[in-house]
Amino acid sequence: MDTLDLARWQFAITTVYHFFFVPVTLSLVAITAGLQTAWVRTGKDKYLRLTKFYGKLFLINIAMGVVTGLVQEFQFGMNWSDYSRFVGDVFGAPLALEGLLAFFLESTFIGLWIFGWDRLPKKIHLACIWMVVLGSQLSAYFILAANSWMQNPVGFRYNAERGRAELTDIGAVLTNKVVLVTYPHTIFAAFMVGGAFVAGVAIWHLVRHKGVDTDAFRTAMRLGAVVVLVAGAGVALSGDQQGKVMTEVQPMKMAAAEALYQTEKPASFSIFTIGTLDGSREIYSLKVPYLLSFLATGHFEDEVKGINSLQEAYEQLYGPGSYHPNIPLTYWTFRLMIGVGMASAVIAVWLLWTTRRGRAPAGWLAWVALPLPLLPLAANSFGWIFTETGRQPWLVFGLLPTAAGVSPGTTTSEVLTSMIGFTLLYGALAVVEVKLMFRAIRAGLDPVESDDAPDQPDKPLSFAY
Repeated sequence: MDTLDLARWQFAITTVYHFFFVPVTLSLVAITAGLQTAWVRTGKDKYLRLTKFYGKLFLINIAMGVVTGLVQEFQFGMNWSDYSRFVGDVFGAPLALEGLLAFFLESTFIGLWIFGWDRLPKKIHLACIWMVVLGSQLSAYFILAANSWMQNPVGFRYNAERGRAELTDIGAVLTNKVVLVTYPHTIFAAFMVGGAFVAGVAIWHLVRHKGVDTDAFRTAMRLGAVVVLVAGAGVALSGDQQGKVMTEVQPMKMAAAEALYQTEKPASFSIFTIGTLDGSREIYSLKVPYLLSFLATGHFEDEVKGINSLQEAYEQLYGPGSYHPNIPLTYWTFRLMIGVGMASAVIAVWLLWTTRRGRAPAGWLAWVALPLPLLPLAANSFGWIFTETGRQPWLVFGLLPTAAGVSPGTTTSEVLTSMIGFTLLYGALAVVEVKLMFRAIRAGLDPVESDDAPDQPDKPLSFAY
């Protein structure tokens, strides 16, 4: 492998690893806030105990997410300095908003929430966790706005003298048509992960510790399953809109997602396709007529451009070269994203059905506890792999090729050394994360009192880490 290939592998490894924590953080903090709201409104002790239990898991996760997220920024200077120089003027605004507004909001109110138990009035303490929710959502939006600019660059001018893009309209960047569909799709997908995580942990306790906090964990299990279903519906609806925008701004990505080599009118959706090893042509495909035309354009009879015709058009526009991504990779990650996500929704329906009318979960449901959270998490990862590899060979679509973004002074040995180092470090952090999570999960619900007694400053904190 050359320097470019190794730099791409390193960024892929660190990005996918980091995104294991992001959807859990985005969703679990909101679910925790919802549980605390239920406690404030009803006064029921089970909601307070669930709030502290899942809140502890949220804090473990966000700590790991912050650490791994910092590494992403290091790589922009280490391996992708030319890319940073090209996009820096545009990315500066949304990433500054993310750091100075969103992350500052999150970190400040997380601290108040952790150390505010028994010190802040109940409703003010509740407001703190909701401010963390707001901060996390703003953070997600600003980061997705920056990423969406790479998919569909708007609100800039190209400075040929300096060889970089320069921001002219921050409003256009923040209202990019791509981010307007990507944000809800990403958030709904994250809530599928959080709902599955809450349900999976609750199932484990219900099966392994029968008779212990049954009412609380049953509530958590059914809440998690409902969140998965509602979020799954949101993923499907927002994904449909995202596909239409993707066809408009990145038609090659849509063609690659379907392994559509020849332009079709109407176009069929391929459920299963076998192609050549290099992804250059189709050998066999099982298709649903008209469906791709509808997914891409909203009309069953419309034309969808194929890979070959788009390749010819791009060569005329950008010059000689290959302008299609890795077809087998984009094709299968697209289908795995959909299939694995649908599987988690089916399991959620099954959970709600088998535990209806107060029925206790069967012992064999313990086998569902572990894979349930992993399914939507895998679907999220497959979705981002598709999104980023489907943009290739561009870092910024139509403007900056991936090969032009790598740091010119970086050597293959330097990238390989840092990649091995990061991989080993992340492996160690994964062990720490799993051990901390399992320890907190096995501990179960704390025997806390429902009386918050904010006027007792000397009472020991029951929720500090």
